[in-house]
Amino acid sequence: MASLPTSLDHCVIHVSDWERARKFYVDVIGCEAISRQGGYMFRLGDRQLNCHGKGVTAEPVARLPVQPGNSDLCFRWDGPIVGAVAHLKEQSVHIELGPVRRFGAQGDGTSVYFRDPDGSLMEFISYHG
Repeated sequence: MASLPTSLDHCVIHVSDWERARKFYVDVIGCEAISRQGGYMFRLGDRQLNCHGKGVTAEPVARLPVQPGNSDLCFRWDGPIVGAVAHLKEQSVHIELGPVRRFGAQGDGTSVYFRDPDGSLMEFISYHG
């Protein structure tokens, strides 16, 4: 099968409290917060998290806005997973599962799972050892 000229540009999460989300996605995930429509979008490198929430209209394209707790996102942790565990503990973020072995976009890795303020599942995966 031939490769197509595509790559992931952005995905969408739900935000019920803009400032709580800004703090989480900046301090815990490491995103840049960009003001938009009374809220934020979050940029991580050349990828972006757009947000549905109060003051942001998902129409006409989204038939149903993303719901609280409805997303499941994995972020690559560049370093050993123990660094991600320590970071989450420093940020007072509860780890739901892990470290556990997982298979991600770069093959075998080790992951920890946690939640964002709206209950969406978050994962840090490390491919280091």
